[in-house]
Amino acid sequence: MTIDLKVRKVGNSLGIVLPKEALAQLNVEEGDSLTLSEAQDGVRLTASNPEFAKTMAVFESLSRRYRNTLRELAK
Repeated sequence: MTIDLKVRKVGNSLGIVLPKEALAQLNVEEGDSLTLSEAQDGVRLTASNPEFAKTMAVFESLSRRYRNTLRELAK
C-alpha cells in the first residue's frame, strides 16, 4: 500500500493526517501510540505495543548484565 500524505501545520508544529485505510492497516484508533523508526530505505511507522516494549526493556537490561555470558554462548 502506498499513500501520499501532505505535511500540514498543526498549531506550532507540523503533522500528517492518516487516512482510514492506513489506520486500519496499522490497527490503531484515536489515542493509540505509533513508533517511527529508521529503516534501510527510509522510515517505518508501526503501531506501538506496550507489552513488547516492556519485554524489550527487560531483555536490554539482562543483555547488559550477562553480556559476557551471552557472548560465550554465541560461540
